[in-house]
Amino acid sequence: MNTWKRYDLLKQSIKHYSSCPRLESVHIVWSEPNPPSDILLKFLHHVVKSKPKDGRQVKLRFDINKEDSLNNRFKEIKDLETDAVFSIDDDVIFPCSSVEFAFDVWQSAPDTMVGFVPRVHWMDSLKDDDNKFSYGGWWSVWWTGTYSMVLSKAAFFHKKYFNIYTNEMPSSIREYVTKNRNCEDIAMSFLVANATGAPPVWVKGKIFEIGSTGISSLGGHSERRTECVNRFATVYGRMPLVSTSVKAVDSRNIWFW
Repeated sequence: MNTWKRYDLLKQSIKHYSSCPRLESVHIVWSEPNPPSDILLKFLHHVVKSKPKDGRQVKLRFDINKEDSLNNRFKEIKDLETDAVFSIDDDVIFPCSSVEFAFDVWQSAPDTMVGFVPRVHWMDSLKDDDNKFSYGGWWSVWWTGTYSMVLSKAAFFHKKYFNIYTNEMPSSIREYVTKNRNCEDIAMSFLVANATGAPPVWVKGKIFEIGSTGISSLGGHSERRTECVNRFATVYGRMPLVSTSVKAVDSRNIWFW
């Protein structure tokens, strides 16, 4: 879980996800200059301990980082006991049943990204050669019926991609993310698509956004994301993202499917 100085949101999110049945451990990516307070630590440990899973205790760990970089959310975690990682921001909540379904979908395709927040890219023939691709948000996905990314603010992927992101992905991409404080999620989408040659999987799920002060709320967001898509495509020497129109839906929760 990625977080930044929103302790009430962090508490609310940890309290919710700690109740999900197949949770093994919680890792909080901490990049603030000061360590977590004793009050926060005590509260979160109490929350996790109050919700044991079939007699076993969910582990809670703060991954403390000296540098404030969005790349921190994809640093390798040495003691992970599961292959599956659910990457989530502190300001979005999904029902445990939706997370469980997404995990089941991921198990059927463990090399790809499976997530709740789709985004799309397309080739724009009207742009110059330096920016021939455009980035599209939710309304572009809705309008076209296609997507080529699922954002890491709410997505499953294999833990092996932590190592690839940190140690094998071109360093210029990590440097760009740190400098511009944006696009680490697009970088991960490029990485997985480059490794698999396949599209991600979008899972339909009801999202509850409990915060509204993230990077995406700033002006010029789409333009900066478009720049990222083009920069990363240049680094890879091609466009690895693959578009699709497939959506995974839990038919147990709808009348018609």
